[in-house]
Amino acid sequence: MKVDQALRLQLEQWYEEDEHQNIVDALEAIPVANRDYETVGQLGRAYNNVGRYEDALAQFAQVAEQGENDAAWHYRSGYSYYFLGRFEEGAQAFTKALELDPEDEHSRELLGWCQERLDRQQQNQMIREQALRQKEQTPTKPIFEGLDLSEFWDNGSYAESTYTMDPPSDALIASVEEELGYKLPASYIALMKQRNGGVPQATCFPTQISTSWADDHIAISSIMGIGRDKDESLCGNMGSRFMIEDWGYPDIGVVICDCPSAGHDVVMLDYRHCGKDGEPEVIHVDQESEYEITFLAPDFETFIRGLLSEEEYDTSMEDKANDLRKVAEGKFSPLLEELCRKAEAVDAEQLESQIRAVCTRIVGEKGHFSFHADDLSLLMYDVQFWLYTNAYPRPTREEYLEIYPKMIAFGGEFGQSGYAPAWITDWLDKRMQEGWIKKDQGTLSLTEDARKEIIARLELEAGGNAAEDEDMDVAPFKLVDQGERGMSVILPVGSYLTELFASRADEGFEGSGYDWASLAFVYLAEQMPDLQGIIRFDPEGSMFCAYSSDREAIQAFAVGFKQACENEALIRDLFSRAELD
Repeated sequence: MKVDQALRLQLEQWYEEDEHQNIVDALEAIPVANRDYETVGQLGRAYNNVGRYEDALAQFAQVAEQGENDAAWHYRSGYSYYFLGRFEEGAQAFTKALELDPEDEHSRELLGWCQERLDRQQQNQMIREQALRQKEQTPTKPIFEGLDLSEFWDNGSYAESTYTMDPPSDALIASVEEELGYKLPASYIALMKQRNGGVPQATCFPTQISTSWADDHIAISSIMGIGRDKDESLCGNMGSRFMIEDWGYPDIGVVICDCPSAGHDVVMLDYRHCGKDGEPEVIHVDQESEYEITFLAPDFETFIRGLLSEEEYDTSMEDKANDLRKVAEGKFSPLLEELCRKAEAVDAEQLESQIRAVCTRIVGEKGHFSFHADDLSLLMYDVQFWLYTNAYPRPTREEYLEIYPKMIAFGGEFGQSGYAPAWITDWLDKRMQEGWIKKDQGTLSLTEDARKEIIARLELEAGGNAAEDEDMDVAPFKLVDQGERGMSVILPVGSYLTELFASRADEGFEGSGYDWASLAFVYLAEQMPDLQGIIRFDPEGSMFCAYSSDREAIQAFAVGFKQACENEALIRDLFSRAELD
C-alpha cells in the first residue's frame, strides 16, 4: 500500500522540520503487511534519524532484494552501519551507493569517514598489540612496587569531599563486583584500599592517537572509589552503570574515571578480551566521536604508572583566559538577549552584567566555562528558567529541556559548546521536589517566592566577583576570585606595553606571559619584598598570571604593579634587570 498524498506531504514537512519521531509514529501505525518499498525505506531513514540504527537495518533487510540497485538504499544502510561502529560494512555500502550514483556527495563524505575510522582502528590495534607484547616480556613484580602512593593523590578538600570514601571492606568489594558484573583488578583494589577514590596529582595519560580532548593525551578528573556513598563512586548515582545506561557508553566493562568534559568522555576497564573475571585493559571512550575507543594500557597498574602531570601538556591557563574573555565580552545568544530584554524587575543591562559576573566566578573557580551541580551552576540553571518562563510562561518539561541549549549551553560566543543533559534534569527534579517549580496539567511554572529568591541571589553572587575596593582599577589586568584557593590576577598579553618588550627584542623578549612574569618578579623583589613567597606566578605563552591564597596580598600586588606599569621611567628601570626565562 502506498502512502496517500496527504500523509506524503506531512512526512516531507516533518522531515524538513527534523520531526523524525512523528514520522516513526505515523509509519509504525501502518500494518507491516501494508508497507511498500518506499514506506519501509522512509521508516528506516526515520529510525536512523532518531538513533535506532539496529531497527533501521532490520527494515532495510526486509527489502534488500529491491534495494540492490538503489543508491539511496545502500546509503541508508551504510549510515546505520557507520553509527553502529561497523565501519567495514559501512564502507562497502557507501562504495556501492557511489557506483550507482557517482554524484552522491553524502555517500562520498561518509565513505571517507568510514575509511578514517578503519585506519584508526588498525592503528589502535597495532598500539594495543605492541603494549601486550611489552607486558609479556616484563617480569612480574609486586603491585605498585617502587611507586610512592603517598604522593599520588591530591589532598585538597574538594577532592576528598567529592570522591573519597572509607577504605572498602572485602564484603563491600564483593557486593560492588556483583552489582557491576565484573571482578575488579587486584591493582585497582589495592589503590582503593590506600585511598578509596579521589583526584590524582597527575591527571594526563599519553596517547599516540588524537581524541576529542587533545592530539597526544587524554585527561581525567578523578578515579572512582569502590562503593555507593559518593555520587561518582563505582555504584553511586553517577557511577559506572549510570554512565552506561543513561549516557550510552558501551556495556563492555566498568567506567572508572570521569574526565573534564563533564561526561562526554570517560576511562573504562575493558573486559572484552579477558572475560568478566580476567585482567581488563584500560581504554578511553569518546562520546563526541560516536563512543570511539582508544586503547590506553594493558592493565590498570600500567595505566596508573603512566599518568603524567598536566604541566606536561598544560594549556589550562590559556583555556581559562579564553573562557574569561568569552564570559566578559562574548555576544549573548539571540534567545538570551531577548529574554534579558523581557525580564521583569531587573534592568536588561544590569541583568547582563550580573550574568557575566557570576559566570566569571564560575570560570575563575573551575578554570573553564561549564555548569555542573555546584551552587553557582544551580543559580545559573535557576536564572535561565526564570528568564524563559517570564517570556514564555508554562512550558512543558519536554519543551523546556529542548529549548535550554539555545540560551547558554550552545549560545555561540557566550556559550559552553556543550552540556550534560543529566545535570539539567537533576536540577529540575531537585527544584520541583523543593517546591520552587510547580507542575500543573503538564506545564511548569516558577513560584513567586522562588522568583524573588533567584533575583536576590543573582544580585548577591554577582557582587561577590568584585574586588573588595570598588574603586580598584587594575585594567587591563583582571582580578579573578578563585573561591577557597584565593585570588589571581591575569593579563592576556600582546597589546599592553608592547614597546617596552620590543626594546629588548634582540635579546629574545617577545612580551609573552613568561616575559611579563620576569618583569613582575623584579617588581616584587624590589618594590614589594614582603610579599615574596606569598605571590606566585604561573604564566603561559599568551597570558601572565599571578596568584595567592591571600586575597589582600594579590590585590595589593595588582594595584602596585599596574601603577608601576603606568610609570614609564620606573617600569623601564625595572625591566632593565628582568632576565629572560
